[in-house]
Amino acid sequence: MSDDLKSKIAIPKPPLRAEDISPRIHIIRRHRVMLDADLAELYGVTTARLNEQVKRNRHRFPDDFMFRLNPVEKAEVVAKCDNLPRLKFSPVLPFAFTEHGAIMAASVLNSNRAVEISVYVVRAFVRMREALAEHRDLAQRLDEIEKKYDGQFRVVFDAIRALMEPPKPPRRQIGF
Repeated sequence: MSDDLKSKIAIPKPPLRAEDISPRIHIIRRHRVMLDADLAELYGVTTARLNEQVKRNRHRFPDDFMFRLNPVEKAEVVAKCDNLPRLKFSPVLPFAFTEHGAIMAASVLNSNRAVEISVYVVRAFVRMREALAEHRDLAQRLDEIEKKYDGQFRVVFDAIRALMEPPKPPRRQIGF
């Protein structure tokens, strides 16, 4: 095979994993979201192209699918994330896409890569949801255990405190 032909053959990228996408998911306004810049990078388009398509299809993005960050939220995200250096000096406030918004963005971009990657994005959102649910279950179990053993520990601590008190000196007997 000639070198010229080899350079024209597309080498498939290894499949994306949810672990590769999870760090790009942020919790803002109590929603798990991805910023437009991260989503555009994953979908293989520019942020301007993604936002252009979103604006053209605004009717497909209700408030629970996408919202624009305010300046305070933008500053928090920039301070928290090292992978967004261009956002720090950008005058534009980014869009934040929920799980449903990320899927809808893939459909309005109308590219094969966006459709393929949206599957991995959904898996990352699902994995994060499962992890958060697992943490809630653990916290609830710890609370139950604490309540259950709280009374028993109180008895033990009272006994330890009683042992720590110095013994009362014997009283001198009066009389013989």
